[in-house]
Amino acid sequence: MSSSSAIAAEIRARIISGDLTHGTRLPGVKGLAAEHGVSQQTAAAAYATLAAMGLVRTDRSSGTRVTGTKQSDAHLGTFAPPDLTAAQAWKPTTSGTAREETTLVRQLDGPTQEMKAWGIPAGSAVVERTRIRYVDGHPVQHKITVLPYSVAAATPEGWEGMPPMMTPAGEDSPKAPAGVRMADWLGWDQAGTESAITAEPMDDAACEALGVPSGSPGFRILGTVRDSAGAVLYVTVTSAQLHHRVTLSIIG
Repeated sequence: MSSSSAIAAEIRARIISGDLTHGTRLPGVKGLAAEHGVSQQTAAAAYATLAAMGLVRTDRSSGTRVTGTKQSDAHLGTFAPPDLTAAQAWKPTTSGTAREETTLVRQLDGPTQEMKAWGIPAGSAVVERTRIRYVDGHPVQHKITVLPYSVAAATPEGWEGMPPMMTPAGEDSPKAPAGVRMADWLGWDQAGTESAITAEPMDDAACEALGVPSGSPGFRILGTVRDSAGAVLYVTVTSAQLHHRVTLSIIG
């Protein structure tokens, strides 16, 4: 006889693989119990475990539905020439069609208290960009980038028109030439990145973007990019549900 944890693990594996897609209606507690030959109490406990992970949601009108998505990787690698063309900051873990879109670009008169805590200089105008990443059409990562206006307004040499980092939401942002770091293309003095990874309830904006219940747990990856003098150049905050992965390259 299966335990509740084993049933939850089996369903989680099917969500990760994409066999159970976002929005799929799952059997009721009675049906799940019959399927696995367990008590309804055990079946309910399995759903409770999955709900606590943000993978399913149950309500009276629609029953239990999948809120998780196929697994993706957020990669915290360090890439140096001549390997820049192979650099992938994120990707589906196994297979799937990946895409991303910028959903919000806004300018603030100054950093919020949270942004100040990240090291964004007080008193500086700020540009905030939000991107959503998808696998097979389903949202898997929510990412915001916060830059002082002076950094966001940088343009490549000889550039005419809107600075790339200030391209409005809904429009395709210009990309650096193949094999060139975005920072080098824009003339940023980018020396290194510090990453802090925590597991905690995702904020409301991330939950809404990912289509999961408010307060669902997730990975929060805070990336602080510094210049050669140690000052904060910009900050990124990436949110993803706990069934996704964070990978890392350590180059010796």
